[in-house]
Amino acid sequence: MSITAATLPLPRWEDSVVVVEPPGTEPGAWAGAPSSIVVGDEVYLAYRLRLPIGEGRGIANVVARSRDGIAFTVVAEVTKDVFGAESLERPALVHTPDGRWRLYVSVATPGTKHWRVDLLEADTPAGLAAATPRTVLAGDAATGVKDPVLHHDEYGWHLWASVHPLESWDDADRMTTEYYTSDDGVRWTWRARALAGRPGEWDARGVRVSSVLVAGDTVLAGYDGRATAGENWEERTGTARGTRLADGTFGPLTAADGEPLGSPHAPGGLRYLSMVTMPDGRGRVYYEATRPDGAHDLRTEGA
Repeated sequence: MSITAATLPLPRWEDSVVVVEPPGTEPGAWAGAPSSIVVGDEVYLAYRLRLPIGEGRGIANVVARSRDGIAFTVVAEVTKDVFGAESLERPALVHTPDGRWRLYVSVATPGTKHWRVDLLEADTPAGLAAATPRTVLAGDAATGVKDPVLHHDEYGWHLWASVHPLESWDDADRMTTEYYTSDDGVRWTWRARALAGRPGEWDARGVRVSSVLVAGDTVLAGYDGRATAGENWEERTGTARGTRLADGTFGPLTAADGEPLGSPHAPGGLRYLSMVTMPDGRGRVYYEATRPDGAHDLRTEGA
């Protein structure tokens, strides 16, 4: 089906194929956190490569392109050293209305639990590898911000980001999703809390919007959630829904009832849902999931 319909396409797993293998075969080695867009007749995919803690963590963000949405060729790569980062997390790839390419990168501040979002911008996807980063969502001493999801329409730029409280080292894994708007996609204004965990539910510890689909005045979201600190890095996927307000911004999201989607392989992580409509009109989804050896790979399937 096309993902322009007012339903959110969700993984079924059985028909999925691996797009990118992780850089290792042990828990903590990941390929994933995808961000996908279609430009012309090609699919562009940005993703994160990670090694276990103590071996490098999030080592790089990669941008690749494909004709069929399955076999990709790398066109740009940026490492954590470019940002002076301890680790990189999920990127967000954007092709602007004036034809520029942007990569919003989640950057970990060394020796802390703090995160910020930096922006790379270039005339071409390959040019992102040599672009100079600038910080567009800095967070502060009390909060870290990462994993942006972007949407642009006639009302301007919209962004949903995962925000973590930093008052306590042990509680810094908690997360809410906050909503921002911008005229240019660079200078952002916080608007509201978009989504928070629900006490007693599978997402009680934290929630992170991973994808948005705008259909008229409705916004449909996929999101990652976890119930406990022990489920950090193995979040599962749920859905939420919101509406556009009179001023063109979006209101808070309401999580759908029901059980989340997870990998069939313990501990069941399935997260960072991203979706595109292919040039032929068919939908395709990308996501990161736990595999039998405990590593994570980046998978795709038709929607």
